[in-house]
Amino acid sequence: MSFKYSDSNKRYYTLDYYYKHKYKSKVFKVSLDGGFTCPNIDGTAGYGGCIYCSNGNRDFAGNRADDLVVQFEKVKNTLLKKWPKAKYIAYFGSYTNTYSPVKELKEKYEQVAFLDDVVGINIATRADAITDECLDYLEELNKRTDVTIELGLQTINEETSKLINRCHSLEIFDEMIHKLNKRNIKVIVHIINGLPYEKEEDMLNTIKHLNKLNIWGIKIHMLSIMKNTKLEKMYKEKPFHLLTKEEYVDIVVKQLEHLKEDIVICRITGDPKKEDLVEPDWLIKKFCVMNDIDKLMVKKESEILNDYINKKRFNNATIIRDAKLDLQNPFINEKIIFDLYIKQDDKEQFVEVKNLVPSMYGYYYIHKQLFMISYYNRIKNANANYVLVLKAEMISTNNKIAKLNKQKLEH
Repeated sequence: MSFKYSDSNKRYYTLDYYYKHKYKSKVFKVSLDGGFTCPNIDGTAGYGGCIYCSNGNRDFAGNRADDLVVQFEKVKNTLLKKWPKAKYIAYFGSYTNTYSPVKELKEKYEQVAFLDDVVGINIATRADAITDECLDYLEELNKRTDVTIELGLQTINEETSKLINRCHSLEIFDEMIHKLNKRNIKVIVHIINGLPYEKEEDMLNTIKHLNKLNIWGIKIHMLSIMKNTKLEKMYKEKPFHLLTKEEYVDIVVKQLEHLKEDIVICRITGDPKKEDLVEPDWLIKKFCVMNDIDKLMVKKESEILNDYINKKRFNNATIIRDAKLDLQNPFINEKIIFDLYIKQDDKEQFVEVKNLVPSMYGYYYIHKQLFMISYYNRIKNANANYVLVLKAEMISTNNKIAKLNKQKLEH
């Protein structure tokens, strides 16, 4: 099975793929501790922080006692030994990294944003903690380097939001996304699967809501119960169901099937420290989880294609998987690979399995593929169709795409 945004076996748009193609180099994030706090801790928005918060996500950041340049250079010097030509993203990920006067933000960000080989800056924060003055500064900074804002949503379920003590509404989150969009600042959204008492439907609804917004990337986490958190106390007093690895993998694959394919997957599982983790213990094996996600995606996609072939009952046909479309045009540099190529007599089919959702991107993509096949027919004097295989639940919600049947689209 092919995928447009992949140089590997991944069936989704990986952050590594984005970095390699944008910067032509290996890129690493360097986690920094800017000495910030959080409005959900000091009483501005709430007290005590989110119930799962463990040390403000400082576990993987630099030492707060060191200045920011020293923090950065310590990590860079270690990575240089193996990747001497690497580039770097300065990542402010601990606590709420816009929660200070703009003068202080500018001083901290720009200490590291323009160091040698730094190609961008990522800033993790809350939707209720970015002032208009801060937005003005971020817009200006984005003209000098690559700025990305990371916002913690976790869920769109307002009851769950109250339970985890997020302390801002979905409306505030959506409004901030729109404000950042207007200033052409990329946004990564964090979500958490397996929050207390949430069902699979809740987790899929969060993805469906994000599809309606203009976000650049997403980080998908599994709920980690860490030592010395409110969540640990809650779990010990009244245990709730935690997703098994199999349940988590199944839900993530369904989320990826629903998510717009041009959204970058910046994280797909948790990465807690073993010594601080209470539950679930399967999270320690990060790469096993990632591999299981890949395997399930391949399995489901193969089943869809096999079902299509069996239903159509192709006799004496040539069938090729992961077939490249050669347009013999030097001005078309895009990698064009279809999941199936089928030739029967003088008729040809180029088949794709897609999770397109109702959006301008979906309509544009289909028309672009139709144009490519039309061009192929002209230069090859061929009789080829473009076949888009959508999952059943996608088709039922996507009448506009279904109407494109008239243009030789098959479902």
